[in-house]
Amino acid sequence: MAKYYPEGALINTPENKAALSSPEALEAAAAAGTILEARAAVCDSSHDLIVELPCGKGIIPRTEGALGIEDGSTRDIALITKVNKPVCFKVTDVIVKNGTVLAELSRRAAQEECVQRYITKLIPGDIIPAKVTHLEQFGAFVDIGCGLPSLIPIDSMSVSRISHPADRFCVGQNIRAAVKGVNGSRIWLTHKELLGTWDENADRFCVGETVSGIIRSVEDYGVFVELAPNLAGLAEPKQGVKAGQYAGVYIKALIPEKMKVKLIIVDVFDTDEPPAPPEYFIPESTDHIDRWRYTSSASDRIIETVFE
Repeated sequence: MAKYYPEGALINTPENKAALSSPEALEAAAAAGTILEARAAVCDSSHDLIVELPCGKGIIPRTEGALGIEDGSTRDIALITKVNKPVCFKVTDVIVKNGTVLAELSRRAAQEECVQRYITKLIPGDIIPAKVTHLEQFGAFVDIGCGLPSLIPIDSMSVSRISHPADRFCVGQNIRAAVKGVNGSRIWLTHKELLGTWDENADRFCVGETVSGIIRSVEDYGVFVELAPNLAGLAEPKQGVKAGQYAGVYIKALIPEKMKVKLIIVDVFDTDEPPAPPEYFIPESTDHIDRWRYTSSASDRIIETVFE
């Protein structure tokens, strides 16, 4: 299966730079059907995208700006929001007049190829690269190849519960995700299965340690503190703490049979730091999993994802 990457992955590669360097190189790319990338400088009043090229200027007509623009299934905001960002495209024509180079480009054609050769061949359990494009209360939208969107629902981001996707991701962040479901060219994603089991996360901590955590929720009966995206513990109630604060916590007990971590909050403080980059327990070389079991080996409970 051919590999296609989120927009921005090609723009600084030597091959991409060479293909944009001259009219002759652009014509060769057109003949070969090569997918290239450059930064969109302007979305004009007609919603055509103007792309600045090293050897001249490129134009992506509105209807060539994205799959679905022509039939109305994709809104024009998908074009407007590409300004000052890398966009992928195929070269459809190169016009040289009075020493000025104008390249006609099609992002839609690049996306069509990505759908046909990549997206439609994905199956549940495939692990793919993705890039976070924007965050909503219910989930994170990501680019899974050539600007094509997919969604990671908030409850699929990690085992530890969060109040907003911004607690886990940043816009522009490159991540990995697993395919949860497929319906033609529509893909649903999940993320928590890549962040380790209860045992894998708990093995990094020892009773008696004082470690850093993030307060995720405050309840009458206690405070939930995230030690890792897939591991949270319960601390005794404490006055004046709130969700989102960082905390120093003492590990009182690790109970694999119940998959519980008992904590004591030592101190809390506010911070504006962005979320830490995800640490994946699935090797970079692994591109598919059939099943993932979160449950501790000492527990009778079964918490798992079966990809089918």
